[in-house]
Amino acid sequence: MNLSFFDQFTSPYLLGIPLILLSMLLPTLLIPPSSNRLYTNRLSTIMLWLTNLVMKQLMLPLEKKSHKWALILVSLIMFLLMINLLGLLPYTFTPTTQLSMNMALAFPLWFATVLTGLRNQPSTSLGHLLPEGTPTLLIPALIMIETTSLLIRPLALGVRLTANLTAGHLLIQLISTAIITLLPIMPTISLLTSLVLLLLTILEMAVAMIQAYVFTLLLSLYLQENT
Repeated sequence: MNLSFFDQFTSPYLLGIPLILLSMLLPTLLIPPSSNRLYTNRLSTIMLWLTNLVMKQLMLPLEKKSHKWALILVSLIMFLLMINLLGLLPYTFTPTTQLSMNMALAFPLWFATVLTGLRNQPSTSLGHLLPEGTPTLLIPALIMIETTSLLIRPLALGVRLTANLTAGHLLIQLISTAIITLLPIMPTISLLTSLVLLLLTILEMAVAMIQAYVFTLLLSLYLQENT
């Protein structure tokens, strides 16, 4: 029983070929292609409005020289948002429940922000490792603590995204199993549990959107520190 609950997080295979790459590419088909028409349809208008809104929120704390990251950050949040929401559909696989994938996204982007800071303003970037006015005796300890805090950032990004989505999917499956089990025995309790499942699904949709935004927002804040 316990193994069956976690089977949903196993990457699907077809003829021995993992399909996780295919599940990561399919959400891009939902993005409406650009066209030269004078009037756009409702879907492309909503996507454009949402993209502009997200871009303004992400670029607001950044300086103008950091706005070259706009395309990367907006593409990242749209990618995570679509994968997280599509993973809530029945008989689907959510790639962002895999820690390996989330770390593959978090570490290179975090490392790029660190390299940007070391290239553009090395003294300021290294100055974050030692707060101003630190007593001499505490300098080695604080440098080690701040270095550990810096290195643990990509791990925190990946684990946060993985843990939130995994916990939500497990709760949905547990409550669904309880509904099926209680249906022939106690139909009334099963109906009330179905309402709880509906509310949990709505909450999980909100979590999927919030986690995509938080992942990208934290990256923009890391970029702000290094520019």
